Amino acid sequence: MKPRVRAATRADAKGWLCMRQALWPEGSAKEHEQEIEQFFSGRSREPLAVLIACFGEDRPIGFAELSIRPSAEGCRTNRVAYLEGWFVAPEARRQGVGRLLVEAAETWGRVQGCRELASDSESGNAVSIAAHQAAGFASAGLVECFRKDL
Repeated sequence: MKPRVRAATRADAKGWLCMRQALWPEGSAKEHEQEIEQFFSGRSREPLAVLIACFGEDRPIGFAELSIRPSAEGCRTNRVAYLEGWFVAPEARRQGVGRLLVEAAETWGRVQGCRELASDSESGNAVSIAAHQAAGFASAGLVECFRKDL
């Protein structure tokens, strides 16, 4: 079955929570739950959009959290689509899921009027750096910030 990407719905909250905890383990489950609830209630300033990758309708295997920043490391424009969080479940990696999420993020950024997409990674996170490079990002700074023309 081929994965697909769609906007997150409330039905995705549990799967999104599990993936957020895997990506950002320093945050508590309660903190992640509050941020997810704020997003769905419209009270969140960030993220502006959340994309879910899934097999079928019920099995989330990845997500992308998106925002718009006034600037980003290495970018030339003053309205930059930003990939705040990007995660693919380990069992779904190296199957094009991450690339599908980035392509959907690019489309979202273009619709928002952005001409660049940026992201970042911790400098020692070799998996994340390789994934960004495989998705077409170019390194833009010492903290492993990334940008991509849209």
